[in-house]
Amino acid sequence: MKNRRTFIKSTALASASLIASNSFAFSIGKNSSNPDDLLVGHNGFKYKVDKDWAKISSTTTPLINCHEMVQDSQGRLIMIGDDTHNNILVFDKSGKLLETWGSAFPAGHGLTISKENGEDFLLLVDNGFYTDLAGASKSQPGNVVKTNIKGRIIFSLAQPHSIGVYEEKDAYHPTETAIAPNGDIYVADGYGSDYILHFDAKGRFVRKFGGRNNADKEHNLYCAHGVLVDTRDKNNPVLICTSREECCFKVFTLDGKFIKRIDMPGMFVCRPVLHGENIYAGVCWSKDKEGKKNSDTGFLTIMDKSNKVLSSPGGTAPIYEKGILQQTFQDASRVFRHGHDVCIDEDDSIYVCQWNASRTSPIKLTRV
Repeated sequence: MKNRRTFIKSTALASASLIASNSFAFSIGKNSSNPDDLLVGHNGFKYKVDKDWAKISSTTTPLINCHEMVQDSQGRLIMIGDDTHNNILVFDKSGKLLETWGSAFPAGHGLTISKENGEDFLLLVDNGFYTDLAGASKSQPGNVVKTNIKGRIIFSLAQPHSIGVYEEKDAYHPTETAIAPNGDIYVADGYGSDYILHFDAKGRFVRKFGGRNNADKEHNLYCAHGVLVDTRDKNNPVLICTSREECCFKVFTLDGKFIKRIDMPGMFVCRPVLHGENIYAGVCWSKDKEGKKNSDTGFLTIMDKSNKVLSSPGGTAPIYEKGILQQTFQDASRVFRHGHDVCIDEDDSIYVCQWNASRTSPIKLTRV
């Protein structure tokens, strides 16, 4: 995404509604008038929807966008948003609000958790695009900060222009981070220059790769919105990077060499999230039947260990023809609007954060 402000303006426009078809695979319970009976998903990955999971008040705990969520070692669910009254919200699994903190991230966006010597630490990402109190769009270089679980700052990563990695100060608008088993940090500059920036565990710059100007276009990233260190093969961890404008993920070695792409037709995917052997992701919006971006949509998607889509809750059932995934659409349930991130707990429940969704709080999906 090259221009966050232009994007926000364009997505505020009304969009054409999706056309329902028999392939829209969602389930309603016996009493279809009861929203508590709504089920979404496919192929053994079906979920009951709870839109009222978060027990918060818009007056005392205001939200703008629910961007990302992680679970800590105590089982608590930690969410980052961009309302500086409370950048960080901490819930228990019942949706009870336990605590809030943080007021320094007007564009709070990315959240990653790691454990070091038995202690949890967070990486918080501010992408630099925000709206001030007067309603004006503002831009400043993004920032990545490491904190403890209570928000005490450990260090901030160097902004690339300050260490000679970028020439332009305002070219850096990071969206997400990932942490390797050795503690190395990977930053996805998804709203800036589309590089993946590699730092060591102490925050020292190592390399950059990706971007948009490689001779081999497969190495390019377009809206590098998310990054994941995929450790399913313990002997050969790799990076899965989002190339959202291409509706795909791209896989690299940990030192930045391109391996392959995983096409997700019609899905403008956000960051990949690893849970067990599967990869989960929010789909911020999808294409319509004419191949145009339908900005007022969204759902989730789940892939198995071979990166085959198993289920797309809130979207149509995955269809493969000759081994190739066909385009996925939002289904007729229209449960989600701009699925931005997912967090999966030990019960396989999914907590869904949404962007540009009328200030809605996180939604819980309980697997059935």
